[in-house]
Amino acid sequence: MTPQSIFLGLAAGFISAIVFASATAGPMLSRLILFLLTPFSLYLAGLGLGFGPLLIGSAAATAIILLLSNPLTALVYAASEALPAILLTRLTLTAREEDGKLHWYPLGRIIISAALISGALSFVYLAIQGADIEVLTKAIRPEIENFAKSLASVPGGSEALGEAQIGELTSIVVASLPGAVSLSLMITALASLWLAGRVTLASGRLLRPWPDFSKIELPLGSAVLLVAATVLSFTSDRMWLLSDGIASALRLAFALLGLAVVHHVTRGSPWRGFVLTITYAGLLILSKHAMLILSLIGLAETAFHYRNSAQRAAPPPPPP
Repeated sequence: MTPQSIFLGLAAGFISAIVFASATAGPMLSRLILFLLTPFSLYLAGLGLGFGPLLIGSAAATAIILLLSNPLTALVYAASEALPAILLTRLTLTAREEDGKLHWYPLGRIIISAALISGALSFVYLAIQGADIEVLTKAIRPEIENFAKSLASVPGGSEALGEAQIGELTSIVVASLPGAVSLSLMITALASLWLAGRVTLASGRLLRPWPDFSKIELPLGSAVLLVAATVLSFTSDRMWLLSDGIASALRLAFALLGLAVVHHVTRGSPWRGFVLTITYAGLLILSKHAMLILSLIGLAETAFHYRNSAQRAAPPPPPP
């Protein structure tokens, strides 16, 4: 490593730590945006400078947060932001040489790795909380009550919620917690990785070729794991809390594969713009149902490889 790369790695860590600290205050929308941007500088350092500056930046950011806050907050940052950046960047920059040609780590396996990391962190978080619905309900209900009171106190705001309504809202939040934790971590990691990749590609510093998203493939074992996690989530409330995060992250991975299939099969079609518009509009308006459909498309592609079969069966293009 050069002195310049070390300095830039430290700068990336400083920026990430400041963004993470800023994400704990202010309006909800700005906090959400800052949370999504927290690991971006770390991915930027890793993809553009290499693994060493990324490690330096991650260590520096964790140390800064430890000084500014407390050990628990520093641990949360290291586990939720720095660790995924280190692991995913390491995989992204991994290549093996075969017949004089470099074969880079497949994009599909990077996505599955992001899903497993996010699901595992969700598992650990809920396990620490007690992995019990009653415990989580007691912990979350006061937050829901305070939120409802704040809305009622705003001029022109909604009426105060009753005990029954607060109970129903708390149940909904608890039910969505495992998936929300894992999906937020996975989306943050993949969005930062993609954005950092685009920036370093535009600057000419990306250390690997840009992959073709429409050709991603997921290993068959990930489909088996998704089915297993989904089945376990129906066995008991405790297992549902612990396995739903993994299942939700894997469903997102297969939804991304389904989206890649849609991009692939519509190439050269006059209906491509219409189909892609409907697909993305469905994700925005009917996100849950659209994601389920795309996940099923991704699962079918993993099991039957119909995308490649359709490509082989397609007639050759007409001669020029």
